[in-house]
Amino acid sequence: MRTIDLQDAVSMIPAGATLMVGGFMGVGTPEPLVDELVRQQKGDLTVIANDTAAPGTGIGKLITAKLLRRVIVSHIGLNPETQQQMLAGSLQVDLVPQGTLAERIRAGGFGLGGILTATGIGTVAEEGKQKIAVDGRDYLLEPALRADFALVHAFIADYLGNLSYVLTARNFNPLMAMAADIVIVQAENIVPIGVVSPDHVMTPAPVVDYLIAKG
Repeated sequence: MRTIDLQDAVSMIPAGATLMVGGFMGVGTPEPLVDELVRQQKGDLTVIANDTAAPGTGIGKLITAKLLRRVIVSHIGLNPETQQQMLAGSLQVDLVPQGTLAERIRAGGFGLGGILTATGIGTVAEEGKQKIAVDGRDYLLEPALRADFALVHAFIADYLGNLSYVLTARNFNPLMAMAADIVIVQAENIVPIGVVSPDHVMTPAPVVDYLIAKG
């Protein structure tokens, strides 16, 4: 794990990359990383996230800046700009049931090929998907999700990269930290090694690649 400046961290992300971005309606989203993506105008991105938040909040900033080619989300949030771009055909929106989205990310992090779920059976969600029968019941095969980069927000990080989250900001962050090739963390507090009790480590240091240095 290395500490790195915000600008240098985002400079590593190429146009066209696939990103996982933690957060739920902006809660738990690493806002400085999102702001720097906008500043550097990293475009043609695919973002995997719970939602697209709202204009001026979290992933909503990327929507407003028209930097996204595709989003894989459980809902678009409270963001009319996402809807407008989707209807105009400039943004591909893949809607995935929230539990299915979380489990597909978890599967990606644990080295699984996908999951079986009954969610969506008998609805338009099953169109084009493989069905597998188990004990007489049909399930949809949903492939695992991985990303080139995970942008993670933590409450506390130590200088090894052990992470702890607080309350609902935990949401998708721990899952995404396991499911990307490169993990970049923005932490509200960076503390000496040993301050975070082993019992409070929610994401272990070995999966973290870069920690944004405090300015």
